Amino acid sequence: MRKTLLLAVAALMIARPAAADDVILFAAGSLKAALGDVAKAYADNTGTGVTTQFGPSGLMRKRIEEGETAHVFASANMKHPKALAEAGKAGDVRMFARNKLCAIAQPDVSVSTGTLLDTMLDPAIRVGTSTPKADPSGDYAFALFGKAEAVKTGAKETLEAKALQLTGGPDSPKPPEGRNNYGWVMSEKKADIFLTYCTNALLAQKDTPGLQMIQIPDELAVGADYGLTVLTGAPEAGAKLADFILSDAGQKILGSYGFSTVSAQ
Repeated sequence: MRKTLLLAVAALMIARPAAADDVILFAAGSLKAALGDVAKAYADNTGTGVTTQFGPSGLMRKRIEEGETAHVFASANMKHPKALAEAGKAGDVRMFARNKLCAIAQPDVSVSTGTLLDTMLDPAIRVGTSTPKADPSGDYAFALFGKAEAVKTGAKETLEAKALQLTGGPDSPKPPEGRNNYGWVMSEKKADIFLTYCTNALLAQKDTPGLQMIQIPDELAVGADYGLTVLTGAPEAGAKLADFILSDAGQKILGSYGFSTVSAQ
């Protein structure tokens, strides 16, 4: 029995690729499912493993600035990778995907695209967002609040004041293993409506059946451009991973998760 266990452990150790040879990918939390599959496809195609770290883009940028090793950084905006490039810590920044905001609503909330703004302004409705600056999703939500001002005077101030910054911050509660962050937040009844990426909304619905997914009206719509960069000093495999994300194969995987894809640049 003991010999069998030792052989099994030895087999596992041999099968696992050496971490020292892996490409290290830091990426936005909203990319976890999609880039997790892209990383696997890259490893299968090249034989080079990919170690992934996912989290709010602003916090991932901070970790890189503070000296953590990353080879490729995939952000939910262009701002964070461009800041690294301007500081000499990264190369050119390429847009590799697009996203947009949607709203998730509890099953018992009466809301539609046409009534979304009035519903969010209702004093009885709790509006959840991610954390601005730490997580671009929060920045995009607050940009939506700015657009709301042109539709209804005072809307920006009201929405900013009532917004509950529930995710994406350094001290935000973490969901249980295997749970979608936004589905979990809504299942815990922490908000009545939550503004997040449409790709996240789809995953939240799978996690917590019954949640409504509401499209944002055109006058409030906010798009999200995702930026990719290779960090200074990264091995050649880092550049190859970035190219793979922009390749037809990588873009196909991103598209399957609801991202709008872009042509290789």
